[in-house]
Amino acid sequence: LPPSLPSISLLSGNSDPLLSLPHRNHFREAVCKMAAVRICQEPLGGFSFENCRRNAVIEAELTKQGFKVLEARKTGTTIAGLVFKDGVILGADTRATEGMIVADKNCAKIHYIAPNIYCCGAGTAADTEMTTQLISSNLELHALSTGRLARVATANRMLKQMLFRYQGYIGAALVLGGVDCTGPHLYSIYPHGSTDTLPYVTMGSGSLAAMAVFEDRYKPAMEEEEAKQLVRDAIAAGIFSDLGSGSNIDLCVIMKNKLDYLRPFDIANKKGVRQGNYKYRRGITGFLTEKVTPLELNVVEEVVHVMDTS
Repeated sequence: LPPSLPSISLLSGNSDPLLSLPHRNHFREAVCKMAAVRICQEPLGGFSFENCRRNAVIEAELTKQGFKVLEARKTGTTIAGLVFKDGVILGADTRATEGMIVADKNCAKIHYIAPNIYCCGAGTAADTEMTTQLISSNLELHALSTGRLARVATANRMLKQMLFRYQGYIGAALVLGGVDCTGPHLYSIYPHGSTDTLPYVTMGSGSLAAMAVFEDRYKPAMEEEEAKQLVRDAIAAGIFSDLGSGSNIDLCVIMKNKLDYLRPFDIANKKGVRQGNYKYRRGITGFLTEKVTPLELNVVEEVVHVMDTS
């Protein structure tokens, strides 16, 4: 077919004065054959690795042109929460990582949302911090406007709508818990905006180990002390099973007329004490030769700066 013919007229079946009848019939026959092939072809079984081959070709082409292939940022955290008889308990570890480096050993991952609502954050530290601060500010305005404490479902809706708006580019995985006029509530909020409401939840790189503890020992209507110990053990399981989690264990106990922010609740990784002395006395190491080269330095200018300590 001539390349100058508009494709819309061909696909819609409209007659074109430039396209003769034999050409139109040939085009219709070709379209029917393509449709028949698509309809009659049986689905292939097993896994399809077409995207793997495509990604390998793209990566090779980018490397050839001198570009670096984009990589997902890996973060580490263990956060968890459960609903007990009188309220909600949230727990988190305190290790903040930057790649394979421990950037902060005592990072606060349980964020304030409202007097009756708190939120644990996993993912990019800046995203979790700024997201919770923004929603906390909006909920305060909402409380001033309505004259009553915000409900947990309201905070959940505001968080999920904000995260969905950014399509996962805000790396904040959250565990939201609180007590309002309808009782205790616990939500898990994913970076793309989907949410779950469950009696116990875990998130972060150590979530599988923490979930194993919950599934083994959780019971409905638990007492406060028993529930606190269970959350502590779940976070500890994440700390000892995941390199991205570590240091201390923080808890936040939210009840109808009481709030306990326990920081730290427990120190899971206590620094060990050296058993021996690793200092060696002077002259114990042998050497073959010794050469001392004096350095002749001429002081050109010397300036003393007074530090302002006011």
